[in-house]
Amino acid sequence: MKSWDFNKIEGSRIRLSDWLSDTMGIVEGGFVYSTLFQYPESGPKGYELILSMYPQENFRALARITVFADDVPGATVQSAKFLAQNHISILNSVSLSGISDTTIVWNIMADLNFAGEGELIKERFKELKERNDPSVDKIQHISVSPAGIGRIFRTETTGSLPKTELKHGAPITVKDGCIDLAAEYGDILGNIDGQEVIITLDPSSWLVSVVFFKPKTELVRIDLSVPDCIGSVGTALTMLADVQVNLISVFTKVMISYQNMYIEVVADISKSKYPFEQLESELKKYLSQLNGIYELKSIRKL
Repeated sequence: MKSWDFNKIEGSRIRLSDWLSDTMGIVEGGFVYSTLFQYPESGPKGYELILSMYPQENFRALARITVFADDVPGATVQSAKFLAQNHISILNSVSLSGISDTTIVWNIMADLNFAGEGELIKERFKELKERNDPSVDKIQHISVSPAGIGRIFRTETTGSLPKTELKHGAPITVKDGCIDLAAEYGDILGNIDGQEVIITLDPSSWLVSVVFFKPKTELVRIDLSVPDCIGSVGTALTMLADVQVNLISVFTKVMISYQNMYIEVVADISKSKYPFEQLESELKKYLSQLNGIYELKSIRKL
């Protein structure tokens, strides 16, 4: 599933699509908590805004709980009651029948009483199952693990997360489907009207990342059709790497199994060997020389 989208800032507002809002549970009039980071001078990224539906101070007690239950009436209610009896607050969650008429899987972001309580929950469940307690007879298994959201908020300047936290903002109210950054971050971001951003969802953590690209960044979208075979993706994109095109996102989808695959690339060409106009002709020439049917469907500026 494609979990990102590209957009432009309207004045000082980020418009949230219906798809994003529905997926992440962001509602009109609701609060969104945010933290602003800055990236180093190198690279196409300038700032990153992390949006969360939970206050940052609650992150240590958040956990991911997965409940496997019989796909029968009352299983989800029984699961919810077990968690409630153990004083666990269910936050965002999603459930789906894993194997029809056999198992239902419920993925939950939960607020524990304290960090590390997950092991106690599993022990209580095990004791009840061993006694054949009817209060859990529809539940097959429960797994609990720390949400680990705090890792995103580390203030490192080197290593795997090269960004620095600048400001932890006050809650922002969603209004007319938008989040207005002027009050909290206007002094840092300045005039951002029309600035390009990539909005990425992390459904497992229920977080939204908004990355602001630097003004000198030149984003293009490239659509390719390639053979559905081992190595075709790397082969198709090799030329872009060779001419210093920086890939921002890659999305692939099989169109006809073992025959044809679609590739969507968003890339920064600001440091490319070729300007935009020449890149199109050079890419077409490169693809035409490959074995198999490789085709440039379109290339356009974002």
